[in-house]
Amino acid sequence: MPTRLRIDLAGYHHIINRGVNHCNVFNCHDDKEMFLQIINKSAILHKTTLHDYCLMDNHYHLLIETQKENLSTFMRIISANYAKYFNKKHKRSGHLWQDRYKSKYITSENYLYSLIRYIENNPLEASMINKISTYPYTLSFLIFNTKPYYPCCGDSILIKQFDLKTLNEFLGEPMSEKELEYIKTKEKQKILKEDGILHVKQEKQFQEHFYDIFTKVDRNLAILNAHQDGYSQADMATYLNLSKSLISKIVKSGDSFTGV
Repeated sequence: MPTRLRIDLAGYHHIINRGVNHCNVFNCHDDKEMFLQIINKSAILHKTTLHDYCLMDNHYHLLIETQKENLSTFMRIISANYAKYFNKKHKRSGHLWQDRYKSKYITSENYLYSLIRYIENNPLEASMINKISTYPYTLSFLIFNTKPYYPCCGDSILIKQFDLKTLNEFLGEPMSEKELEYIKTKEKQKILKEDGILHVKQEKQFQEHFYDIFTKVDRNLAILNAHQDGYSQADMATYLNLSKSLISKIVKSGDSFTGV
């Protein structure tokens, strides 16, 4: 019988966490550097590679690769040690992180490279910069500006597989809507392990979601269920002969949608 994938499975992971009540978890340059120092120390201990990262003020993105099933231990050390440092420095108490970190297991090469672009584009999407390579708290900034990086990044894809020209071409264009939709779809996928083999589980085949639709309410509910099952809005728009904007409104509004 298939089993739900353990979050500790060795491989590539996209890690996200943010401050409790959306508060800042990094108040200054020194905070971000301390966070990276803690990651580096834990990464060396647990034989983990930090392939990319982006540290915003109230959240972070990490792209890591584990060699063993030790992700939980690796992240617990980072979260606890940084919270201890931050609370002491800024004279605060209580929880720092909103919740346990979120982890998305990366199942394909396309997903992996799309995530690199997604992580590096975060400051651009937030209108904090006008050009990738100018935000100091991503790995690409260190590479483009020939600054030293932490040893845990030494085997990063950005360093091993790109020269400066190709990296600039790879990251230079902003994320398209299609790419962003692809990332969202991948994040919704459920990963199962059956007989030692990983595979993506979808609850229903695409067309099955749209059987026995007699009313607009039925249709909208089917769209919501298909979206939850990881199918893209673009595919649904094409299949149902509806506009992408209408599909988007239905998905965003959820059960409260009452439009056409």
